[in-house]
Amino acid sequence: MRKTLFLLLAFASLTACHKPAQVTGASTEAIPVDAAADAIQDTEYLAKLAPVKAGLEKEMSVQLGYAPERLWVRGPECPMLNWSSDALWEAAKQSCPKKVDMAVVNMGGMRCEWPAGPITRQNVFELMPFDNRLVVLTMRGNDILDLCQSFADTGGQGVAGLRMKAVDGKLAEVTIGGQFIDPQGLYTVATSDYLMGGADHMDALVRYIDCWKSDLLIRDLYLDAVRTQDTIRAQVDGRMTLL
Repeated sequence: MRKTLFLLLAFASLTACHKPAQVTGASTEAIPVDAAADAIQDTEYLAKLAPVKAGLEKEMSVQLGYAPERLWVRGPECPMLNWSSDALWEAAKQSCPKKVDMAVVNMGGMRCEWPAGPITRQNVFELMPFDNRLVVLTMRGNDILDLCQSFADTGGQGVAGLRMKAVDGKLAEVTIGGQFIDPQGLYTVATSDYLMGGADHMDALVRYIDCWKSDLLIRDLYLDAVRTQDTIRAQVDGRMTLL
């Protein structure tokens, strides 16, 4: 009993006198990461990786189609936005059981341009590096008009099946399939599961009343479109006019 009490008292004495550690100084050192670091790379790992890298590069360099002219990216409308939205619209019409009225892609999703010449698998992966999937949203006409107003506010986005004109930031004319939009009517919009969450200021897309979801990667749809078309042609046709 005495021994136990002694140990408890000793422990209490030691912990009572112990002060928490405090930082009394600090120093930093910049370590450059440049070509000098090549000497310490894992050459054995790189040797094992080399065949995989060579095989991937060979696969990515396969030509899928040909573009006679450069598909450039610029708002409010450009060949790349028009091609990608048209390709998405066509794919949606072929895969969705509903009638699909239009398609929307975002300017920020165009991660590269395509030069005139061969279009390879790598070109498509560079354009769409994300695993975004195709969805088709059912929306009311007044929400479609709000969506178009956001296009006017942000300098344009990619559309297919829809044509719009805005003057001094205000909508002047919006049609789907050549007909003026009925604010209370229902329309279907092919887009990505990323944009359906309201990304890129497309808050109106969140107000959908029904959604058809697919497991189709938009990148795969673009790969199929390039193969099918073989010769890639796209031009500015006045579908997105901001004055």
